Amino acid sequence: MPSIWVCSSPSGQPVREESNPVSEPQNTEPAVANAGAEQAQTQKFVYDFTEGNRDLKDLLGGKGANLAEMTNLGLPVPPGFTITTEACKTYLDSGDEPKELRDEVSAHLDALERTMGKKLGQADDPLLVSVRSGAKFSMPGMMDTVLNIGLSDKSVKGLAAQSGDERFAWDSYRRLIQMFGKTVLDVDGELFEDALEDAKKAKKVTVDTDLEAAELKKLVTRFKKIVKTEAGRDFPQDPREQMDLAIKAVFDSWNGERAKLYRRQERIPHDLGTAVNICSMVFGNLGPDSGTGVAFTRDPASGHQGVYGDYLQNAQGEDVVAGIRNTVPLAELESIDKKSYDQLMEIMETLETHYKDLCDIEFTIERGQLWMLQTRVGKRTAGAAFRIATQLVDQGLIDEAEALQRVNGAQLAQLMFPRFDETTSVDTIGRGIAASPGAAVGKAVFDSYTAIKWSRSGEKVILIRRETNPDDLDGMIAAEGILTSRGGKTSHAAVVARGMGKTCVCGAEDLEVDTKQRRMTAPGGLVVEEGDLVSIDGSSGKVYLGEVPVVPSPVVEYFEGRMHAGADDADELVAAVHRVMAYADRVRRLRVRANADSAEDALRARRFGAQGIGLCRTEHMFLGERREMVEKLILADTDAERETALEQLLPFQRKDFVELFEAMDGLPVTVRLLDPPLHEFLPDITELSVRVALAESRQDANENDLRLLQAVHRLHEQNPMLGLRGVRLGLVIPGLFTMQVRAIAEAAAERKKANGDPRAEIMIPLVGTVQELELVRDDAEQVLADVQRETGTDLKLALGTMIELPRAALTAGQIAEAAEFFSFGTNDLTQTVWGFSRDDVEASFFTAYLEKGIFGVSPFETIDKDGVGKLVRDAVEAGRATRPDLKLGVCGEHGGDPESVHFFHEVGLDYVSCSPFRIPVARLEAGRAAAASKGSDSR
Repeated sequence: MPSIWVCSSPSGQPVREESNPVSEPQNTEPAVANAGAEQAQTQKFVYDFTEGNRDLKDLLGGKGANLAEMTNLGLPVPPGFTITTEACKTYLDSGDEPKELRDEVSAHLDALERTMGKKLGQADDPLLVSVRSGAKFSMPGMMDTVLNIGLSDKSVKGLAAQSGDERFAWDSYRRLIQMFGKTVLDVDGELFEDALEDAKKAKKVTVDTDLEAAELKKLVTRFKKIVKTEAGRDFPQDPREQMDLAIKAVFDSWNGERAKLYRRQERIPHDLGTAVNICSMVFGNLGPDSGTGVAFTRDPASGHQGVYGDYLQNAQGEDVVAGIRNTVPLAELESIDKKSYDQLMEIMETLETHYKDLCDIEFTIERGQLWMLQTRVGKRTAGAAFRIATQLVDQGLIDEAEALQRVNGAQLAQLMFPRFDETTSVDTIGRGIAASPGAAVGKAVFDSYTAIKWSRSGEKVILIRRETNPDDLDGMIAAEGILTSRGGKTSHAAVVARGMGKTCVCGAEDLEVDTKQRRMTAPGGLVVEEGDLVSIDGSSGKVYLGEVPVVPSPVVEYFEGRMHAGADDADELVAAVHRVMAYADRVRRLRVRANADSAEDALRARRFGAQGIGLCRTEHMFLGERREMVEKLILADTDAERETALEQLLPFQRKDFVELFEAMDGLPVTVRLLDPPLHEFLPDITELSVRVALAESRQDANENDLRLLQAVHRLHEQNPMLGLRGVRLGLVIPGLFTMQVRAIAEAAAERKKANGDPRAEIMIPLVGTVQELELVRDDAEQVLADVQRETGTDLKLALGTMIELPRAALTAGQIAEAAEFFSFGTNDLTQTVWGFSRDDVEASFFTAYLEKGIFGVSPFETIDKDGVGKLVRDAVEAGRATRPDLKLGVCGEHGGDPESVHFFHEVGLDYVSCSPFRIPVARLEAGRAAAASKGSDSR
C-alpha cells in the first residue's frame, strides 16, 4: 500500500487528453472496509482512489483515473474516492441519483473519516473535502467545482484553532460560500466579487491576501446575506448536505450551456457524463510557506524541455487559474522552497517517463509539505506537438508510429498559417506571456457579447479582458485571438486558447484593461478604444497597435522547397515536421492528389507532395476572355454556328491541357468535363432585361442583347444546381464533350511527342444512370480513336465518372460496368442527400443547428458517415463487386478534412484529392489512419 497523504483539489484548469482504450472495471475488492461488501446491486457507482487506474477514463473520468494512477505509483496522493460517470448518466436520465449511490458514498466517506481521524465538518477539528468534476475528456472550467466542503459557523472556529491561523480559516469559509453560492445555488458571482472589492476598498488594499480575519468575518456575513436574498434559503450548515448538493451540482453542470458549447466546439460526445471526485483538502493559503501551482514537464507552447509552470504563494488553486493574482514562474519556487522544488522535479520526471508524454501537474504546498493534486497528459500548441513527438522518439520513450498519433492535421494546418513580419514598423504597445502561438489581427472588443455580435457581422475581433472565465467561451470562439492583462500560461485563457488553436497573449501587466469604459491604456497614456485595430503575436507575446503585415510560415516554405532543417528555432520545427511527414508518407496507403485547374496550381500542389490531380474543373477554364465564346455556343441557332464556336474553343482547351500535363508529368490528371450551372455563363436576367428595355426606349436595341435575353429566358432555371449541367449539358449540346475529349487527347499526344508522360483520365460529371455514361463514353472512345489515328500516338486514357448523386451511389454496380474509375464528389453528394443548397443554408440556419447540437460539425466540413458516408461505402462495395480493379477516389473538399480522411481509408478508397494547401494535412492524416489501423489489427 502506498503512504496515506492528505490533499487538496484546487480548481485547476483541465487540459483535454487523448482517450486510451478503456477496459471494463474488474470486480476487485474495494480497499474501503465493508464498502460495497453488503451491497446487492450489480453496478458499482463509487471507487476508492486505490481501486482505479488510468485506463478507466470512461468510468472514472480523466481526473479520477489519473489520481488512481498516481496512487498506484506511490506518489503523495490523498485518500479519496470517485463517483463514476455511470452514476451521472443514471442521474441525468432519471432526474434523480441512483438509490444505491447515497449508501456507497456514505460507506466511502466513513472510511475516509477513519483514515483521517476526523469527521466531515467536525466542530473542533473538521475534515474538509473538495467536490470536483472530471469527465473522460477534460473541459477547462466548463463544469463545477466546490472547495472547502465541511466548513460552517461552528467548524470554522475549529479550523482556526487547529491551524493556529484565524485569518486562514475565515478566508477558507468565505471561499466556500462564494463557490457554493455561485455553482450550487446559482447566485450571480458578480455579487460576491463586488462585495469582495468593497471590502478591499474599505481596507484600502488591492489584493485579498491583505484582508485580515476581522474583514473576512464581515465578508462571510455579507456573503451569507447574499445567499439568503438571492437563493431564498440560508447557506447550509450541515456538511453532508453541502456535499450532496455539490455532487448534484457537478452532475447538473454536465448539461450546462457552457459545457454543451465546449463539447460542440471540441467534438466531445454529449452522452459521456462526468465523474465526481471527493478529495480531502490541504491548504495553500496558510501563509508565505504555503502555495499552489501548475507545472508542465515541458513547455506546452514550444515543446522545449525545462522548468515551466506557475506558482502562487499563500493561495488556493482557483487563484492560479483564474488569473486574479499574477503568479511567479515555477523556477522561482527553488529559491522560495528548495525542498519542495526538488521533490516536485523528481515527481515530474517520474510522471513523464510513466506517461511517456508531456504531463500537466497541479500541486499544493502546505507549510512546506508538497502534495500532488492532479496530473494529465497536457495540451500543447501545434509546434510543441511536433517537437515533443520527435523528442520522445529520440529519448526512446515512443516509436515513430506512436509519434505519428501524437500530432494531427489540424495542428499541421495551424503551423502553415502566416506569421507576423518582425521587421514591421508598427508600434509595440505592450508585451505579455506567449500563451498560444499565431498571428491574430482584429478590432478590440472588451466583452463576449460584442465579440459574437461583431464576428457574425463579418468583423475580425480580438477579445481583450483582465482575465477570462468560463462564461467568456462564446466570445473566445468568435474572436481571432485573446489578450488578457492578468494570468499566465496556466490561466483559463491560455489553456482554453491552446485547446482551440487560438492565438493568445496573457499577463500583459503593463496594459490596463477597463472593461466598463471599453478601453485599454498602454504605458505612456496611449488609449486603445473599442473598435481600434490591434495585432497580437502568440509566439512572442507582443501586442501591437494597428495591423501588422504577415509573412509565410516556415512550414509552408519547407513544403515549397525554400527552407531546410537547421539550428534555429524555426528550422528545429521544420525538422520535426519533416521527420513526422516522412514517416506518414512511408506508411500511408491512401495516395493524395490535388484539386487544380491551372499549371500554376498544379506545380504548387506538386511541391506540396501531390501525387497527381484528382479534379481539374474545366469550367474554370472558360471564364474571363473565353466567356464570350461560351455565350456564342449557348446562343448558336444552327449546327454551323455551334461548330464554329466549338472550333474556337478547341485550341484554348488544348493549350490548357498541354500545360497541365507538363506540370504533372508522370502523374495522373483527372479532367472533369464541363460542369457549370448555365447561369454562371449568362448575364443576370434582371440586369440584361433592364439594359434591353432602356435600349428599346431609345430605339437603339442591340441585336445580340435581344438574342441573349431570349436565350436567358429560355434557359432560366429556378434551381440551376439541379438543372441543365454536367452530363446533361454534354448530351443536350452536341459536340461540347467531344470537343473537350479531343482537346485532352491532342494535348496528351503532343506531350508524348515531346517525350513527356501524360496520364490523363477523363471524368464525366453528374451521372445518375449508366445509360448517360454509356452515351458519352461511346462518343469519347470514337474521338480517342480518331486522334490516335491522326497523330500516330498510342493513347490510353481512362474513362470514369463522378459519384455525386444518391442515385449514382445506389446504382454504382451498374455504373461500374461503363466506368474505369469513380471519384466521389462529396460536396454535391452532401447537398443532394441532405436536400441542402450549401450557399444558402450555411448562411441561414447552420449556426442554429450547430448551437442546438443537431450538427456536431457541418456536414460540408466533415463527412456525414451515417448518411453520405453510407452511400459512399455501399457504392465502393457495389462498384468493386462489378469491377474489382475499379479505381476509387474522392475529390470534394472532404478529401482534405482530417476526420474524413480516416473514413476514406477505412472504406478502401485509393486516393483523396483536395486543394493544394491542404495536401500536407491529407498526407499526414492518411499516414495516421494507416498507423492506427495497423495498431488496431495488432491488438
